Amino acid sequence: MESYIVRQAIVDSNQKAFGYEILYTDSHFVVEHADDSSAANAIENFLSSMDSERFLDSKTAFLTFTSRLLEKNIPKMFAINNLVIQVEDSLITNPISQKLITKFKKNGYRIAVVDFEFAPRFFGILDIVDYIKVNFSKLDESLKNIVNISSSFGKKVIAYNVENQEAYDLAVSLGCNYFQGSFVSEKMPAAIKKVNYVQSNFFLLMVAVTKDEPDIDEIESIISRDVSLTFSLLRLVNSAYFALRNRAKSVKQALVILGLGQLKQWIYLLSFKQDDGSMPDELIKISFLRATFASELIAYAVDMPISRSEAYLLGMFSTLGKLMQLPLEEVLGQLPISDEIKDALLNMEGRPGLLYKLIISYEKADWKTMSATAGELGIPPAMIAQRYFECVESVNAIWSGLTQANTEAE
Repeated sequence: MESYIVRQAIVDSNQKAFGYEILYTDSHFVVEHADDSSAANAIENFLSSMDSERFLDSKTAFLTFTSRLLEKNIPKMFAINNLVIQVEDSLITNPISQKLITKFKKNGYRIAVVDFEFAPRFFGILDIVDYIKVNFSKLDESLKNIVNISSSFGKKVIAYNVENQEAYDLAVSLGCNYFQGSFVSEKMPAAIKKVNYVQSNFFLLMVAVTKDEPDIDEIESIISRDVSLTFSLLRLVNSAYFALRNRAKSVKQALVILGLGQLKQWIYLLSFKQDDGSMPDELIKISFLRATFASELIAYAVDMPISRSEAYLLGMFSTLGKLMQLPLEEVLGQLPISDEIKDALLNMEGRPGLLYKLIISYEKADWKTMSATAGELGIPPAMIAQRYFECVESVNAIWSGLTQANTEAE
């Protein structure tokens, strides 16, 4: 039996991640909608193997619980401040389940209800609810009433299944507090279009450092001909974060100290740093996660026409259109990458396109599509979830180190 788990960002009005909903399934059996005891046991064992603090990067977890999981005290696997117990409306109105939920509420846990039914007989239960999740997959007049009533009772409203601009704009106009969905996770605040970066050395450098056999002389040459890159690199390496006894005085010395692994992360991070020091955090982290996940999965795929380093670029460059607020086709047309990667990102064509499809379907918790695509690629389903865990933890560590280093360098 294969188990899968993925986190989906829940962001505030400033596009900062407030928490992550954890979606999970066991062997094509979606546990959120079941009370099956064996499935509950499987999820318990699965969650036991997860380091929740590292997986969530110290953010709040929104996790759906069945009555069986509540009975087994699974919420106690998480710190009280790091968990929101999420239940469906049918569960909170069930007398036995309501007693369990009330117990956790009294212990300090927060409660979220998905699609709560606003009928008079349910209003007395609202005092134990902190968040109400409203489905924005279908846009109609009822959404306004639901959000207004939720707000009038002092509840925070989370708009979920926000998959396009229209849904996002409506959720904002209605006064929702938080937002979740594929459109939200790839959205960033209004920013300067970064066309100049594509025309500069940033992405030439990104391609150079992700080659299977990077040429240090080529990398040094690219950096050295760009005064802003040279200055930023030397300032970074000579910052307090690296605590060097002797200051690096040349680009080559700085490259040796930084290492190629950290260099490619630093380049991508720096390329989207705004003049005020801000960055579209969640979207860049998605870039890192997709890149790392793709480079891990390709090792198991059969008959792939691209290398591991190209798979890394496939994942990394998948968010460029959103980051630069330009059509992805226009951005990719200016980059020295293979047609296989371009076709995969634009149309999900070829076997690299299947790899990209697998990653996207996993992010969306579309387990059926993900499993079928893994089969086409010859990737064993049993190892996908574990690789995903490892990639999330790796990206969290990278992000923490890079942001700390950049802060020290300023």
